[in-house]
Amino acid sequence: MFLDRYCRTKFDSYEEFYEKFKVEYPENFNFAYDVTDVLAAEQPGKTALVWCNELGDEKIISFAELKRMSDKYANALEAMGIGNGDVVMAMLKGRYEFWYFILACHKLGAVLIPGTHMLKVKDIIYRVQAAKAKMILSVIDDELCDVVNEADGQLGNTLTKAVLGQREGFADFTALAEAAGEHWQRREIDSGQPMLAYFTSGTTGMPKIVTHDYYYPLGHITTAKFWHGLDAGDLHLTVADTGWAKTAWGKLYGQWFCEAAIFTYDYESRFHPTDYLRVIEKYGVTSFCAPPTIYRIFIKEDLTKYNLKSLVKSTIAGEPLNPEVYEQWYAATGLTLREGYGQTEGPVMVATTVWNTPRPGSMGRSIAQISCDVYDAQGRLCEPGEEGELCIPVENFPSKRPLGLFMGYLNEPERDANVVFDGLYHTGDTAWRDEDGYIWFKGRNDDIIKSSGYRIGPFEVESALLEHPAVKESAVTGVPDPMRGFNVKATVILAAGYEPSEALKKELQDHVKNVTAPYKYPRIIEFVGELPKTISGKIRRVEIRQGDE
Repeated sequence: MFLDRYCRTKFDSYEEFYEKFKVEYPENFNFAYDVTDVLAAEQPGKTALVWCNELGDEKIISFAELKRMSDKYANALEAMGIGNGDVVMAMLKGRYEFWYFILACHKLGAVLIPGTHMLKVKDIIYRVQAAKAKMILSVIDDELCDVVNEADGQLGNTLTKAVLGQREGFADFTALAEAAGEHWQRREIDSGQPMLAYFTSGTTGMPKIVTHDYYYPLGHITTAKFWHGLDAGDLHLTVADTGWAKTAWGKLYGQWFCEAAIFTYDYESRFHPTDYLRVIEKYGVTSFCAPPTIYRIFIKEDLTKYNLKSLVKSTIAGEPLNPEVYEQWYAATGLTLREGYGQTEGPVMVATTVWNTPRPGSMGRSIAQISCDVYDAQGRLCEPGEEGELCIPVENFPSKRPLGLFMGYLNEPERDANVVFDGLYHTGDTAWRDEDGYIWFKGRNDDIIKSSGYRIGPFEVESALLEHPAVKESAVTGVPDPMRGFNVKATVILAAGYEPSEALKKELQDHVKNVTAPYKYPRIIEFVGELPKTISGKIRRVEIRQGDE
């Protein structure tokens, strides 16, 4: 197995994995050359990527084709003046060309900023200025191209603009790549230099620029092998737009280390959950990873209409898992959900690995080489049951840090110092650990509600609300109160067939009291049509709080 060249892959238990797992890698590692190009040489016909869209188009790409096209893309980029250290943005939705493009950037030494197609003018301007981007490549989309043009105009028309096809004012990158040569000689790129720059979703302020070097892909071996549980015969589908770090988690690095094929579904219009069920059935997807929102939608469908027998592995991440979702998915499919936790700043940090029995509501146990655990404010390991912050020991940041952890925030040493101090990387997330080492999420430090001396995590209340059939989605925040400090407030989107009423408010309050500690119930309930969210779909609780001040 290809992965055996980098690490041991077989362990008898989680404890053995945690103690003995170690990745060995060359000093000058480059994923594009050392993984995908090697697989292309040794297994040229092996499927690397299966792509389809909502129109019924499909494309199956081998490792040999992946190398050929990434070489052509690298030549095309170089002809456009892009070289080692240059920063480029890509807004390519779910197009298969994204995989050619990112590997070409790795081969050139260019720093890639993946971006969602939903970015607006001010978003693009901020990203270009903050990261000093030189080029933008996008899909042909009237609205997106207009946004890029307007942003470039405000920037003084300094960007190199390209699209996948023909569009006035943009270079036709598809034609340039087709005309480019197929020969590409390996370049020696400093593995310690930036490779990727991800902008965080900015739930509390302007987005931070998370930078990763060329060793970052190695951190995702654990993501794919020991959390997703992938093998060479798997076809893995992670729900993620190419603009988000979840693509690096589930649609790129770790999966190809495992020689698994990656499946991607490209849709232009509004997302329909049944589309994923349909493609899982049609293409025989064996492994599926998605945020809880997707599974919440799935369990409201009639799953007996779909043949999901090919699916043998299901994982979940992005938000904490509601136990109700776990139980209903298991009842419908017979599959357990293995939760994983991490951030844009790193790979999977805590997970229910292949050796661990899932505990619904728990993220799992710490991943080897990351050693994420719960610490108190003094930097001491918390006792079982004691609430604290999830932190990762860092010997000397950034020169010596766990494999896969970020290099820091681009040109912002103050922000680095805010999260890395006293020998720890501070995630900003609150949790507790049980007697067996399973870690249970409580909430973001800035989302914790302090009411009458109690510390209340919004996730607990949201999970309780979700168990009521009237609740489709909710966001729990604190509202200032002179007596209690804060009151718990639930901003609720109702499920179809339910109407707002004072009686329903009382019913929901009583429901929360019955399923969790009574002091956690929402004293205030507001019914709304939608919740404020970031571009990546995360609830902006900060916006709700600001409206209540």
